[in-house]
Amino acid sequence: MEKQDEQPNSNAKTLVDRRDLLVAGAATLAGSSLLGFGAPAEAAAAEMAQDRMPPIPADKMTDAQKEAAAEIMSGPRKAVVGPFIPLMRSPDLMNRLQKVGEYLRYNTKLGPNISEFIILQMARHMTQQFEWDSHVDLARKAGVKEETITAIAQGRRPTGMTADEEMVYEFVSEIRQHQSVCDATYAPIVKRFGEQGVIDIAALCGYYTTLGYVMNVARTPLPPGRPVGLELFPH
Repeated sequence: MEKQDEQPNSNAKTLVDRRDLLVAGAATLAGSSLLGFGAPAEAAAAEMAQDRMPPIPADKMTDAQKEAAAEIMSGPRKAVVGPFIPLMRSPDLMNRLQKVGEYLRYNTKLGPNISEFIILQMARHMTQQFEWDSHVDLARKAGVKEETITAIAQGRRPTGMTADEEMVYEFVSEIRQHQSVCDATYAPIVKRFGEQGVIDIAALCGYYTTLGYVMNVARTPLPPGRPVGLELFPH
């Protein structure tokens, strides 16, 4: 029993130390122009440096928070990082939400190419630097072409997409803009992926929108040394 109690505390302490480095790294990024983006990238990094919800020290965690941390570290993620740091403020929500995310990340029948393709679009939509950084290499490994990734990062419609990517891009773009999709957009998706696929694609959009809101409000920083991957759009 004592070893079980000590494990979440030890892991939480590690997370605190790691997150201190994240804040320092983001502060360093704030003083430089990255990827040739100039002022917009500097503004993005400066904003992320002001982490509003850093890790909760292990000795300040409630029992519910310790249990939530242990739950997520026992799953495929293996660590409490990114959105789950601010979500720790609502541990019951975090527990329920991370299980939804675990299904959407690892257990849909969409395949990693389509899942990561959707996640990049949602990260761009939310200008969510942490999610973009976390998933851009996964998208490459899953077969999303570099020119497609670049176009999404720049807010352009990619050219040369696969047939699956074309129909998914239309679906995601339409649901983002209109909160629904027309029959012409729905029909090829349901034919290709089935009704379960339609629901999973819509849920992926919703899940990563939720994470984007959480991290944008909390100003969750990038890992240390990581460049800002998304230029801010003019407002």
